[in-house]
Amino acid sequence: MNTIAIVILNWNGKGFLEKFLPSVVKYSQNADVIVADNFSTDDSIDFLTKSYPQIRIIALKENYGFAKGYNEALKEVNAAYFVLLNSDVEVTENWLPPCIELLESDAFIGACQPKIKAYYNKDYFEYAGAAGGFIDKYGYPFCRGRIFDTLEKDTNQYDNETEVFWASGACLFVKSSVFNQLGGFDATFFAHMEEIDLCWRMKHLGYKVMFTHQSTVYHVGGGTLNKTNPTKTFLNFRNSLLMLYKNLPKQKRYSILLIRLFLDGIAGIKFLVEGKPSHTLAIIKAHFSFYKICRSYSNKNIPCLNLKGYYNKNILVSYYLKKQQLFSKIDFR
Repeated sequence: MNTIAIVILNWNGKGFLEKFLPSVVKYSQNADVIVADNFSTDDSIDFLTKSYPQIRIIALKENYGFAKGYNEALKEVNAAYFVLLNSDVEVTENWLPPCIELLESDAFIGACQPKIKAYYNKDYFEYAGAAGGFIDKYGYPFCRGRIFDTLEKDTNQYDNETEVFWASGACLFVKSSVFNQLGGFDATFFAHMEEIDLCWRMKHLGYKVMFTHQSTVYHVGGGTLNKTNPTKTFLNFRNSLLMLYKNLPKQKRYSILLIRLFLDGIAGIKFLVEGKPSHTLAIIKAHFSFYKICRSYSNKNIPCLNLKGYYNKNILVSYYLKKQQLFSKIDFR
């Protein structure tokens, strides 16, 4: 078994591979670099074969999305640690050792992430992960360094190793044993929030999810679906509801979901007022899809052994009404 496997899931991302693979190859000498191709229709595979013959290619038979795509690819990877890396990420020198050392330091650390900063604005944190992920009681994710669309400048204010609720799928370090123990990502999600669901399921078993500032990567973001795409809205809203249904304790599940459905209605009205009816329709479709799919999940009460990083309040109230728009201003008491 190799120690580290860096697995990049690619779908029609030749441009990103051309731009960012050089940094991965240069700074990952002690790891296997693998590209799992999600049935691309561009010439990604031809490019890889000619330009990077040393990189292993796992050619998937269809576009499975992020969740199932990784599940299928990782069945063919034998390593102690998986590094799931987006194709639109630039890595830096010494990015691997701090994260691997952190995973090795504690048997109960299941996953971790580095500091994730914006590729096009490198002084600032990036939306998808920043300095580690948190979640509020209604399923809204936020980060140290990013709440909703407010991105903080990195002034070393979060330079410590700390336990968080979730680690970003843009650059996710995970023990293969834990990933396999959990059955990987929930393939129903297709894309978006599957890494939060995975981390939440880790916490059910008492595992920790960590952030380290000693490793930094730069992420473009929105490479496959950007936030103006109604499909992204559909997936985010549906998957958030599914995640809540799956992971909340039974005694809180339905009361929280009822409030969340109401809040989604307000979001739908906001999109209408902003002249984005396609996004309102996406939320409606997300709800009906949730009603259909949730029946297939177990209705058992699953106690969560580790709630570190869980914000037992409404981040919408904190952000919009109390104007707590920086992570450091949020009151977790």
